[in-house]
Amino acid sequence: MTTPAVLLRPITESEYPSWMDRAATSFAAGIGPARGLAEDEALKFAYDETKKLLPDGPATEHQLIWTAFSGDEPVGSLWISTRARVPFIYGIEVDSNQRGKGYGRAIMLAGEEECRRLGHKQLDLNVFGDNKTAIGLYDSLGYAVISQQMRKEL
Repeated sequence: MTTPAVLLRPITESEYPSWMDRAATSFAAGIGPARGLAEDEALKFAYDETKKLLPDGPATEHQLIWTAFSGDEPVGSLWISTRARVPFIYGIEVDSNQRGKGYGRAIMLAGEEECRRLGHKQLDLNVFGDNKTAIGLYDSLGYAVISQQMRKEL
């Protein structure tokens, strides 16, 4: 499969509320099971954490939030924090009706290029261990495990 071309455009104030809802819901879906939280607790935690990281919404300093477009059609989004020495991907999303078409790879590559353009030499991310699709994508893009948290049910 060839990687489709995408263009990253900074998210607008009007797009931000629905993006925030999707970002928090996605984070809650991963963090809830990982921390043993009920669905409502996970969603509250996800909103609280996201609001802490983005106190000024899309205008928060050192936070890059983009909508990814294929032509004129939005296909996903990407959030990278440049606050630390090594930028950190907080979220990548491919719209549900666009999955399986290579847009995840395209969005990641576009984000990497943007980080290079800004002078960065590395890019970090975190992925929940049960997200096999994302792990496969990151492996294929050359990301390496630098830390691993493990758990055993007792």
